[in-house]
Amino acid sequence: MEANKYAGTQTEKNLQEAFAGESQARNKYTFFASVAKKEGYEQMSALFLKTADNEKEHAKMWFKELAGIGDTKENLAAAAEGENYEWTDMYDGFAKTAEEEGFPELAAKFRAVGEIEKHHEERYRALLKNIETAQVFEKGEVKVWECRNCGHIVVGTKAPEVCPVCNHPQSYFEVHEENY
Repeated sequence: MEANKYAGTQTEKNLQEAFAGESQARNKYTFFASVAKKEGYEQMSALFLKTADNEKEHAKMWFKELAGIGDTKENLAAAAEGENYEWTDMYDGFAKTAEEEGFPELAAKFRAVGEIEKHHEERYRALLKNIETAQVFEKGEVKVWECRNCGHIVVGTKAPEVCPVCNHPQSYFEVHEENY
């Protein structure tokens, strides 16, 4: 990746805040679009989605300024590092705090999502290794059940009746084969 020419400046902090704000707005508007669609407001749903697409482009512009986009190898390494932080530090700390404050159900969800993030890290590291060893198209076929909503992984002969992470029904699970 290119060097971040703004490193250590207030401008870098401003760019990071702009990127975070635009990224959050994109997700928020996507969620709002789903509600509008469900309530029968197609035009409003479409406008939320259009605005979400605009916010994505704004976020991309700021992320590029921060030299946050590299080649695929660099992006895989950065993604793995981000996922590692989420499952080893962020969600673990959130779970401990939730327990200390009397929210054991939320602590369990934080830990469950942390396990999903661990899987994401493993996937990115495997893909990176495949590139580094020129074996991108060589694969070990692994079949697992995956929740199409939140990504929770279950190994077994049958998908759970309800996802233990996001509570979506069994119909959201599919047999997933890793293709890397």
